[in-house]
Amino acid sequence: MEAIVNGINSILWNYVLIYGLLGVGIFFTIRLGALQFLHFGEMIRVLTSSKSTDKRGITPFQALTVSLASRVGTGNLAGVAVALTLGGPGAIFWMWIVALVGMATAYSESTLAQLYKVTSSNGRFRGGPAFYMANALNAPWAGVIFSICLIVSFGLVFVAVQSNSIAEAFEGAFGLNKLIAGLALAAAAAVVIFGGIRTIARFAEIVVPLMAGLYLLLACVVVVLNLPQVPAMLWSIVAGAFGLQEAAGGVTGGVMAAALNGIKRGLFSNEAGMGSAPNIAAVATPAPHHPSSQGLVQAFGCFVDTILVATATALLILLSGAIEPDGATGMRLTQDAAAVHLGEIGRHFIAIAIVFFGFTSILGNYSYAENAMTFLKLEGKVPIYVLRLGCLAMVVWGAVQAVSTVFNFADAAMGVMATINLVAIVLLSGTVYKLTVDYFTQRRQNLEPRFVASKFPEFDKGVDHSVWTEEAYAETQRD
Repeated sequence: MEAIVNGINSILWNYVLIYGLLGVGIFFTIRLGALQFLHFGEMIRVLTSSKSTDKRGITPFQALTVSLASRVGTGNLAGVAVALTLGGPGAIFWMWIVALVGMATAYSESTLAQLYKVTSSNGRFRGGPAFYMANALNAPWAGVIFSICLIVSFGLVFVAVQSNSIAEAFEGAFGLNKLIAGLALAAAAAVVIFGGIRTIARFAEIVVPLMAGLYLLLACVVVVLNLPQVPAMLWSIVAGAFGLQEAAGGVTGGVMAAALNGIKRGLFSNEAGMGSAPNIAAVATPAPHHPSSQGLVQAFGCFVDTILVATATALLILLSGAIEPDGATGMRLTQDAAAVHLGEIGRHFIAIAIVFFGFTSILGNYSYAENAMTFLKLEGKVPIYVLRLGCLAMVVWGAVQAVSTVFNFADAAMGVMATINLVAIVLLSGTVYKLTVDYFTQRRQNLEPRFVASKFPEFDKGVDHSVWTEEAYAETQRD
């Protein structure tokens, strides 16, 4: 079975998805007129002016922080280190490229999730790729497969991976027993998870900006302390990407190694096209009251994850000179780099950072799984409690076990759901284009963009008109 799964992963991640995710990002960048570059300021404006109080959903800022909680995890600390070890400094350049084109993909899938969201039996907004597959493409079978893969990979296995990284970091920095770390982590997660998605959102909007801000502050301090080395480091990133200089010692260099490792790590990190972030994007009440506004917010999340947080790790490592032949890699390399700059306190800082990054990733990943349960009509108390207990059990299990084998199964599940999602959003690209034109046409007329479904009869199929009416808009404006 493991050989079969590894074979599936080899095909999906080395051929189908690495080109599919990048190709779809380029496709939407061109079709939407380089929206992520020309309208970057609009992303900031939408995020900072969101004041919706509709109790059926969470705020756009909360949706952003929950999606960042899932995106910004161990991959930003350990994954970047692996990319540098295998691909050299040039890998970072290709991570940037993937993130920049991926912003268009992130915008598109979250815009669709907003358009096709529904009001669940408990009066809350729910939506995501499974919903637009079923409602817009009349392919409920695809939604079922997608939801099952999402629950297995994000709701169960990936939380074990995060807890494993946290336990290892604390054991290395403080000598804490892994089982104790796992139990403490599960207990802390239970307090938030049993409060549901709204509790997760309130927790994330406080913790995520704080943890990301502190980590970026550390990177800024390191850059200032090593300012004379910065120009040479930036040149090594560009030169390594195009083979203009020999790779650093100990790095399996070359243009192809830099491109492949940078692209893979970038795709894993920002999750654009995976179909994960749209699950929480659909839960938000958009402000302005238009599907595209939440798409813009999530595109900005893709930028924060890779261009800011992942780059911070790259700067930390490259300015330390800690990459050595047959030396440390992954989380150990990131900790060694921090120790070069700040002494042992740097190693401890990274251990604490991974707790916050990993813990919030567990919460974000769980929120996606709970949303998928709604699509499968399993939103009753018993199924949700089973999911929550299963998630917490995997937190404890992941802390004490080697998770490489089960992680391969999660990779396969995530690969399947990403492939289905990419096909769906390309088929619905015309809808994304019309929504984008409508949004920016209103903006050019100095109007607050507002989407009313009755004005777009071509969207009748699968759109919940109770969400997109003048009355629904008025509801979002009430205190």
